[in-house]
Amino acid sequence: MPKKIRFPKIFFGWWTVLAGGILALWGYGYQAYGISALFKPIASELGFSRAATSVAASIGRFEGGFEGPLVGWITDRFGPKWVVFGGTFVIALALYLMYYANSLWAFYLIWGALLGLGADVALSIPVDTAISNWFVKKRGIALSIKWVFSGLSGVVVLPLIAWLITVQGWRMTCVTGGLVMAVVGLPLAWFCLKQRRPEYYGMLPDGAKTEGDVADLDQMLQRGAQYASEVDEVEFTVRQVFRTRVYWLLVAINAAHGLVGGAMNIHTIPFLTDLGIDPLVAAGMMVVMIGSSVPARLFGGLVMDRMKTGHLRFVLLGAYLLQFVGIGVFLLFRTLPSIYVWFVLYGIGIGSAYIANPLLRARYFGRKSFGSVNGITALVLTPFGVVAPVYAGWVYDTTGNYISAFTLFVGLLAAATVLILFARPAEPPDVIGDIRRFV
Repeated sequence: MPKKIRFPKIFFGWWTVLAGGILALWGYGYQAYGISALFKPIASELGFSRAATSVAASIGRFEGGFEGPLVGWITDRFGPKWVVFGGTFVIALALYLMYYANSLWAFYLIWGALLGLGADVALSIPVDTAISNWFVKKRGIALSIKWVFSGLSGVVVLPLIAWLITVQGWRMTCVTGGLVMAVVGLPLAWFCLKQRRPEYYGMLPDGAKTEGDVADLDQMLQRGAQYASEVDEVEFTVRQVFRTRVYWLLVAINAAHGLVGGAMNIHTIPFLTDLGIDPLVAAGMMVVMIGSSVPARLFGGLVMDRMKTGHLRFVLLGAYLLQFVGIGVFLLFRTLPSIYVWFVLYGIGIGSAYIANPLLRARYFGRKSFGSVNGITALVLTPFGVVAPVYAGWVYDTTGNYISAFTLFVGLLAAATVLILFARPAEPPDVIGDIRRFV
């Protein structure tokens, strides 16, 4: 009798990674990157200035900052599954409703408030928390895969959006995005996420083997904590995190990242088309930038999984330094080749930063307050994300170009690079309590 082939059982955490990646691929393809292709068609048809059009993205950031602490607390307290499912539904609804946007207030309400709400709830803190809960030693590669999908949204979905706009207009392009999010995204959120960390289901993070059966939940949670301690990961409460100096250094460093990234996502294609570049070619050039970030997201996670906690900050330092050099090259030469150099270096840098920032927080402060800390961090960083795209639009409206904004961004990146040198891990807290007490 022929021997049956047994396929290895896939650790459930990898299904969470896959679902989070696909949601990020499509959701960020519209909300984060697609707006750059939709920017001019919407502004032109509805008669908006660039500063006014930029406000919609800033509304989402502003709203997300205030929602972040609540979303993070709910995720830590009750789990990410229903949070992500609800956010996915809101994204689908907002994109569908864009078909009916005919005024500035409607654009702000639908794209700014509603789509911003959905993206903040479905694509960011809850998904990253779910992945960070299910992985410790392989957290870098797990989060990297999710962020690779997110980066591919600019490589795959952005050109698709740019093409759909030329074929069926911006309104039907948004409707198409909403339908795909509903049909594909909702089942993924329902079937591929769980409410709790793996110890609640008799498993250890990363799919590590357990020795013997453990019926008692407290013992299983203790085993999980011991497993995490093998990479010097300690569970901080929210209050303990806020008492550390390194947390506030990381906030200041992230502020520079939020300022530059928020403006670049929205104004890159308008900047290129101002130079006389065809919109489809401009979208392709932005793909170069985003595409350069994809290998960096994956490689960054692989490298950080193998690094000591005290050395992780050097990956972030390299990421910010590359962004600084990239924009600086353009400001020095201001030629078409220098734009490509800028986009490639900036792409590698921002891709590395995307994965390094959450990994630093997770390794420095542990799993139990990850969602709450990220949510409150989003609130603190909100003013920077709100100001950046509007400021860049205002600079263009008043000077006819973006040079002054780009110059400021270079200075901010230089300052952040210096601060990273001092962002060493905090000492473990005096009292390490139950993982279920995260505040």
